[in-house]
Amino acid sequence: MVNVLKTEKFLFGFLLFTLFWLPLSLGANRPWAWALMQMSVFFIGGMLVVIRASLLSQLYTRYKLFVILWFAFLGWQLINIVPLPLSLVEVIRPERVSHLLGNGLGFQENVTSMWLSLSFDVGQSDVTFFKSLAYCFLFFISLTLINSAERLRYTLIVISAAGVFQAIYGSLEVMSGLKYSLVFKEPVSHIATGSFIYKNHYANFLMLCLSAAIGYLIARLHLDADASKREKLRRLVQFWLSNKVLFRIGIIIMVIALVMSRSRMGNSAFFIAMTVTAILGLIYFKPRQKSYITLFVSMLIIDILLVSSLFGLKQVQQRLEQTNLAQESRDEVVLDALPLLSKYGLIGTGGGTFYTIYPQVQSESIQHFYDHAHNEYLQFSIEFGIVGASLLALLVLLCSKNALSAIRHRRHPLPRGTAFASVMAIIGMALHSSVDFPLQAPANTAIFVVLLALGTLSRDISMGRQPRKLQKLHVY
Repeated sequence: MVNVLKTEKFLFGFLLFTLFWLPLSLGANRPWAWALMQMSVFFIGGMLVVIRASLLSQLYTRYKLFVILWFAFLGWQLINIVPLPLSLVEVIRPERVSHLLGNGLGFQENVTSMWLSLSFDVGQSDVTFFKSLAYCFLFFISLTLINSAERLRYTLIVISAAGVFQAIYGSLEVMSGLKYSLVFKEPVSHIATGSFIYKNHYANFLMLCLSAAIGYLIARLHLDADASKREKLRRLVQFWLSNKVLFRIGIIIMVIALVMSRSRMGNSAFFIAMTVTAILGLIYFKPRQKSYITLFVSMLIIDILLVSSLFGLKQVQQRLEQTNLAQESRDEVVLDALPLLSKYGLIGTGGGTFYTIYPQVQSESIQHFYDHAHNEYLQFSIEFGIVGASLLALLVLLCSKNALSAIRHRRHPLPRGTAFASVMAIIGMALHSSVDFPLQAPANTAIFVVLLALGTLSRDISMGRQPRKLQKLHVY
């Protein structure tokens, strides 16, 4: 016999635990790490379906458009994965057959099988599909389990805590002078990477966590309309004695670590996303809160101008100023890869296949090995086709629309702060994805997916004192 309420509480706790440990496993960017992520997510999703028989129909009724977009995206990926008759593949994609022949694999495959997938690397496309399926589960799990103001706050807190932990860990590793990390024995340099391998993935993760932390602080702001001077003084004292101070310190620590990552776009994306979202809040938050303005003025002065300068902001600025497009090969990769888009852009080459097909067009001047396009828009369009990439874009835009609606119309600080976190994360990810591949790190994508779900929830979630009522059903 299973108690639904207790089981959901356990599953919510397990979800938060999963979000916290994901970045610890090298950003979950190893097969064993993302396999554990998938097992965790599928376990939570499976349990929810078991204890709530009507869950799927409820999700479809309430989030019909999201369900359609997710399933359309997953189904579109299957076009490249499902084996087709060889004669059909030769008509649709003769390059696939010639690619196999060029690698000395075609003759054997023609003899042993009359079926072939369109993907240029079926193994990688399978991996990408199951990752996408896990992210789909995570999105709807978040919509299901984060069903109260209390759980909304806990989610923002855990994401923020994961960022603070990574910031402390990454900063201390650099300042300690260690040659190898304490975990996984990876080389340690003067650049902070936390438990990640790639500094830009680390910076992107901190940007997402900073979004959650700033959103949480906004959620804790008091509506100060009609507040007396005595009340304002009381609130000031309460602030310095509350956990909001810890959050404010946590934000400073994350900003320090972000600067120490020396990531150009990681820092730029954070500062731009925070500024743009803060302006949106200033325009649309009603009633306008003096405490809101005070928060961002303090961040500008303390975090950016003072603290960041002490921990290497000048070095980041110098890297930006010294960026020479003539010395950068990333833009050449993008230019080289554009013909792939015109050639395979309709249905794509299959998820995770960029590294396989890029050598077809790689210039002789580019000596480095590129397994990613350093532009998520281009890479997704090549791998998933224009249709698949458009479905993802529509999903993000729909979440953005809901979050912006919450910023404009919700008066309670919590949905406002949650919506702020989501919008800031979306803007930051959109900027960073234009010159890098932050969504290739499963830990980053998982946190981003949760923040997208929170943006959706922020528009309609009830701010009553009690969680949404659930019937005390028992499943045998």
